[in-house]
Amino acid sequence: MLLFKILRPAEWAELKRAGETAGAPVDEADGYVHLSTAEQVEGTLRKHFADEGDLVLLACSENAMAADLRWETARGGALFPHLYRPLRMTDVVWSRDMPMGENGHVLGVLA
Repeated sequence: MLLFKILRPAEWAELKRAGETAGAPVDEADGYVHLSTAEQVEGTLRKHFADEGDLVLLACSENAMAADLRWETARGGALFPHLYRPLRMTDVVWSRDMPMGENGHVLGVLA
């Protein structure tokens, strides 16, 4: 299964440079990296990134993160994947730019 992380371009550049990241400021504050399932990405995008500029969507391997992944109740009582270690480049299966269009971010197909 793929899990998804939304990053700002500077955060993505830092992950590529360093090979790992503690995530965005909210991740650092909460002590884990917030991830989403395919079904949760659009809601996460609307709730937390609606006013952001261009973004990057990362698809990450659940298997690569399994030992440090917890499914915890969050928004609306749904279980969300939380990663209790840095997100690593080796976790990333693919990345996709999500430019800001006139109707919001262009998400595309999550396959």
